[in-house]
Amino acid sequence: MSHPKRIAACQDALESEGADAVVLFPSVDMGYLSGFTDEPMERHLFLFVTPDRPPVFVAPTMYESQIRDESVVDDVRVWDDGDDPLVLVEEIAETRNLHGGRLLVDDRMWARFSQDLRAVLPDASFGLASDVLASLRIQKDEAELNALREAGEVADRTVMAVRRLGDEVIGFTETELAQEIEAQLAKFGGNGVSFDAIVGSGPNGAKPHHRHGEREIRDGDPVVLDFGTRVGGYPSDQTRTIVFAGEPPEEFDSAHRAVRRAHDAAIDAVEPGVTAETIDAVARGVIEEAGYGEQFVHRTGHGVGLEVHEPPYIVAGNDRELEPGMVFSVEPGIYLEGEFGIRIEDLVVVTENSYERLNDSPRDWGPL
Repeated sequence: MSHPKRIAACQDALESEGADAVVLFPSVDMGYLSGFTDEPMERHLFLFVTPDRPPVFVAPTMYESQIRDESVVDDVRVWDDGDDPLVLVEEIAETRNLHGGRLLVDDRMWARFSQDLRAVLPDASFGLASDVLASLRIQKDEAELNALREAGEVADRTVMAVRRLGDEVIGFTETELAQEIEAQLAKFGGNGVSFDAIVGSGPNGAKPHHRHGEREIRDGDPVVLDFGTRVGGYPSDQTRTIVFAGEPPEEFDSAHRAVRRAHDAAIDAVEPGVTAETIDAVARGVIEEAGYGEQFVHRTGHGVGLEVHEPPYIVAGNDRELEPGMVFSVEPGIYLEGEFGIRIEDLVVVTENSYERLNDSPRDWGPL
């Protein structure tokens, strides 16, 4: 979907929601609608989208040419250092009847800027931009899916290259292996990392969001590798649990097989109309049957798009029905504190009748 079509869809959603404006801050939502975004900084930079008028930027003068080059928004109102940017905000509020209206502000807007909006609009009510934008972003178009497919392929090629290292990895620190993963992602065409890689060796693997540290990888260590890269702004997110050399702990193989069964069963349950919580229940049921229910300590998955974590969340209590174009992870795990952890993760797309996996690398645990 083009940026003008996204803006039009946002305007329709605002009208349906009974809201008077979305006010965005430098974020993925700003980029999704307009084509322009930047890192959040101390200067006021807003995008106002209202139901019945063209969108408008309020931005520092230093951003003007960049916004005009990169975004589809024609109305760019700039302020100089030393000016009060809230004068421009007041003008927009006046001409678009936002006093006393309902504004949906960027979910990640810094408190300083949301407080300034409240000061200009003391009679307005405020909500979150995700009230309208989450439903637009949750279904990916073909261009978005192609970027996600390419990012998944880079992750597949990277994990294969890392597995081929075999016993060369013994003696690496977790951080050194994370650096090797980052280098391989770049080699195969990725643009940076989509998040700081998780390399959890031995007992560190039992901490689901351990990143990486100075522990050296030893013979027989199960190593949880969770990483991704970006292509065209869209991320991959894949997890494999590998034993690079030696014999793993006695219980490891049976636990790994349980995770693999849960992973495959949950993915096979994906189709339009099934609820997100059903997919979670399928994975959880397999692991509970294997006797590890209390060691599966997180949800089964999360949506992936411009953000690595976004709706739909594959978790108990989420009765949202799956629809074609939704993309999410399926990543059951077992974590035995002080011993080891296991997680297997792929991204899947809901198709018209079934699903498509975005990862295709082996899911077993030995080196290649």
